[in-house]
Amino acid sequence: METTTDLKKTALTHIHEALGAKMVPFAGYLMPVQYTGVNDEHHNVRNGVGVFDVSHMGEFLVRGPGALDLIQKITTNDASKLTPGKVQYSCMPNGKGGIVDDLLVYRMEHGADHHYVLVVNASNMQKDWDWIQKNNSFDAQLEDISDRMSLLAVQGPKAVDTLKGLFKEDIASMPYYTAMYAEMKGVGLVLISTTGYTGAGGYEVYVPNPLAEAAWKAVFQAGAPYGIKPAGLASRDTLRLEMGFCLYGNDIDDSTSPMEAGLGWITKFTKDFIDSPVLKAQKENGTERKLVGFELTERGIPRHDNVVVDDAGNVIGKVTSGTMSPTLQKPIGMAYVPTAMAKEGTPIRVDIRGKVLKGVVVKLPFLSKP
Repeated sequence: METTTDLKKTALTHIHEALGAKMVPFAGYLMPVQYTGVNDEHHNVRNGVGVFDVSHMGEFLVRGPGALDLIQKITTNDASKLTPGKVQYSCMPNGKGGIVDDLLVYRMEHGADHHYVLVVNASNMQKDWDWIQKNNSFDAQLEDISDRMSLLAVQGPKAVDTLKGLFKEDIASMPYYTAMYAEMKGVGLVLISTTGYTGAGGYEVYVPNPLAEAAWKAVFQAGAPYGIKPAGLASRDTLRLEMGFCLYGNDIDDSTSPMEAGLGWITKFTKDFIDSPVLKAQKENGTERKLVGFELTERGIPRHDNVVVDDAGNVIGKVTSGTMSPTLQKPIGMAYVPTAMAKEGTPIRVDIRGKVLKGVVVKLPFLSKP
């Protein structure tokens, strides 16, 4: 078991502790799980602006003549469609039909430096790095900058008002899933993007560790008129679940295929990539199970690893994520079920600690996009 002395700290850990955050081990890091409470932080991000320290995420730079060829081989989406300043959601198949990780692929230019930034999950950093290195039979140069970078996710409808005065560049007009290098007042050059993991709009600000505290203070000063608050990993989880976004280790992993997980939209067969024949066959023939969203119609809160049962009590599936939605005030979740049960409106039963509760399959996302 990890002790706090074994855990990595972000450049902002001392600030979270001073704010009274509840700190917990997460993916080898000591991370803030909540400050004022999950519901308060959730609503503040949904309706105003909140800031997450997600500096535990991994960032790999890919450069050189073979950079695109490598990314095309290891990811399901078509990175050849990326123009400079564009970002793409993708995943890496594991050679056995499962998923090594899901990730973001940024295509960037900074002066004469043309490169890609791969943003990966904290819990998979070493696994991802080893996998990419193993498959780098191209002329691609890889650099792991994860330990040098901090990442602030400034999320919510008031994020644009909070940040726009801190940049001379017009960040307010940045479309969804774009990025740029920009000069942040009092901080310096940062990478700013608009990918989001909350469905509430907002930005990600990547800064070198020595600049993290200055960036945090600048953001909170600028956001004060808008009721800015820090937010922890617990509310990040409830926010992403309301949008039906997958979490690696819960909803997707080495045993789930992109097709089962509803990620066919990021799986492009216009190119050859690891597992493309297997996944193409799944697209054409279908899969035995699918990841669905559901709501419980009886009182109870579904959780990861609760089982889905049929009328006779036989186990037919598994809950991957579940919570009481702070916005909808309903128990919601995602689960793998037989494909025959994946249609919207299909009744579902979830066994929560021996109590079988009724539910219904619903369309994702649970919450309409703003």
